[in-house]
Amino acid sequence: MSQAKPLIIDCHGHYTTAPKSLENWRNQQIAGIKDPSMKPKVSDLKISDDELIETIEQNQLRLMKERGSDLTIFSPRASFMAHHIGDFNVSSTWAAICNELCYRVSQLFPDHFIPAAMLPQSPGVDPASCIPELEKCVKQYGNVGINLNPDPSGGHWTSPPLSDKSWYPIYEKMVEFDIPAMIHVSTSCNSCFHTTGAHYLNADTTAFMQCLTSDLFKEFPTLKFLIPHGGGAVPYHWGRFRGLAQELKKPLLEEHLLKNIFFDTCVYHQPGIDLLNTVIPVKNVLFASEMIGAVRGIDPQTGHYFDDTKRYIEASKILSADDRYQIYEGNARHVFPRLDAVLKAKEANTI
Repeated sequence: MSQAKPLIIDCHGHYTTAPKSLENWRNQQIAGIKDPSMKPKVSDLKISDDELIETIEQNQLRLMKERGSDLTIFSPRASFMAHHIGDFNVSSTWAAICNELCYRVSQLFPDHFIPAAMLPQSPGVDPASCIPELEKCVKQYGNVGINLNPDPSGGHWTSPPLSDKSWYPIYEKMVEFDIPAMIHVSTSCNSCFHTTGAHYLNADTTAFMQCLTSDLFKEFPTLKFLIPHGGGAVPYHWGRFRGLAQELKKPLLEEHLLKNIFFDTCVYHQPGIDLLNTVIPVKNVLFASEMIGAVRGIDPQTGHYFDDTKRYIEASKILSADDRYQIYEGNARHVFPRLDAVLKAKEANTI
């Protein structure tokens, strides 16, 4: 039975409003790649709790309260991951800083934010090099998931597909810790692909197709991927993907992929949300807004913010009350078991 009032869990939130000093430090780090004398120390970056509180209360938390969401799975800003910049040491230092900030936010606002980690990926570097940061974030910070970039090159796609065995050490850790990965690229440095309008959506579609053409989930039957932005082109072209799977002698997509792949609701108009929930089974859809993210303006056709996605779920004429519960809460608890454990512990303490 569903709850009368579901917990509204936003599975896709990034720290896009971090203090300006973080970006300034990052710019110095990038300058230090060419001129080592410019390279800053980690200790040079000083951000107080008061600064973090101000950035959250005036931005994400304010909008969460206005729009009626309760809890956000919070990760570093996707476009700032920029794995194509520098080498592994640059990415490792940057990831550690960004992950610590999200952890601190989760400690300052434990009822509203829970962290997910970016990984210190770098083009041409073995993905296994990311494991120490992944382990630290899960064991020390209580992270409930990770963001996995299938294209650390920044729009040039020089890495092998997600089905390649080079990714397996990451998957083995995901299975061990029972955490999902949101498949999320970062900034595009290829002028052919606009970062948020093309590269992100291309990557969502590409990741799905890489899984479709492989037998990855036979190797890792409990592995879970969350494909953001409504799955890119996937729901719109579901017939194409079904047909391709058939031609490739793959099982039906419900068996082949939908036990392991899930989609979020970062789709910024009612027809898009309706399409998503018509094509994709409700059990595979998680609520998300990517609030204060790629699309921040007000839709002149509705008078509401494009990224106020809860309005679309509420206005849907095809979703039942139980469907809404699953999208808002139930599916997130399934896909993020560590989040479910945290929520159950809090619920037990309130009894």
